[in-house]
Amino acid sequence: MCDQSTPFVDAPATDPALLRTLAAAGLPANGRFLPKAGWVSRVWVGDEYVVRLSNGQFRDSFRHEATVAKLLAGSEVPHAQILAHGDGPDGPWCVSERVPGRTMYEVWPAADSHTRQAMIESLGFALRALHRVPVTADLLPPWLADALAGKPWPAFHPPVVSAALRQVEAARRLPGHDSRLLADVADWIQERLALFAADEPVLVHGDLHGSNVMVDQGRVTGLIDFAEAVAQPADVELDTILRWCAKAREYPPTPDERGLDETTLTGVPGWLHGAYPELFEREHLRERLLFYDMYVELALYAHHPQPDIREAAQDRIARLLSGHNHLDGLVW
Repeated sequence: MCDQSTPFVDAPATDPALLRTLAAAGLPANGRFLPKAGWVSRVWVGDEYVVRLSNGQFRDSFRHEATVAKLLAGSEVPHAQILAHGDGPDGPWCVSERVPGRTMYEVWPAADSHTRQAMIESLGFALRALHRVPVTADLLPPWLADALAGKPWPAFHPPVVSAALRQVEAARRLPGHDSRLLADVADWIQERLALFAADEPVLVHGDLHGSNVMVDQGRVTGLIDFAEAVAQPADVELDTILRWCAKAREYPPTPDERGLDETTLTGVPGWLHGAYPELFEREHLRERLLFYDMYVELALYAHHPQPDIREAAQDRIARLLSGHNHLDGLVW
């Protein structure tokens, strides 16, 4: 949801909103900060701190990130500490430490194959550590809890297995919905829920792609932006990563930029498999990944405000029912 990239800073802390936020956090306003664009936040990157101001779209997202950061304390998960967060006249705010390096999105295009492999292997080690962090089964971002309870949807992932049939019901409330398609989807979901019956939920980042991974000299220095972190099966993480690999252009760091070229990510699944093989060893893995994708497409079909996006999701749902999606073009 935000970007804390760029290895340098070139502007003094003069923005009134930035100064108010630093004061609220009890931090000095000295130093230089670089303003950065983000999807839902204003961001300033300093030598030591990253300051974010939310537009309020994701309720209590910074509080949720702080909760997750406490879970990560003392673990082997590379992450940024949350120094302070709160609400002020400019909106919800958060100040975190700045971890070394730049985002994987920034570094990836110029990196050679060896460096790319090293980054993904480091990511695999970080994810294994993340998925071992103790977590309660009910961990859920407040904004996502609101959405599942019927309030407006600000985002459409990560999947929540237990809520899949609720997305079918939400889609059925749409005027002009395809009732036959949704009946087939409901049956399809019911047939596959048993695949998840024995799962132990783990701490899942929920939005893992190049813009939310900090790297330096070929290794991961921080997983950032835990606003979508949730307790779900570990392969929910794999679902997001493989979707990024297959559709990287749809994952730009800001709305006015482009995502990475998918052809540069073809080695990622295999490298990740080598570093974190347990993530790929679930029985019926492909069916599980198809289930997660169905959840995402259903959420788009049921909740997206743009008719063309809903129509495209409907087409992908029909394709999923036949056992095909973006996974067809990936090798791991």
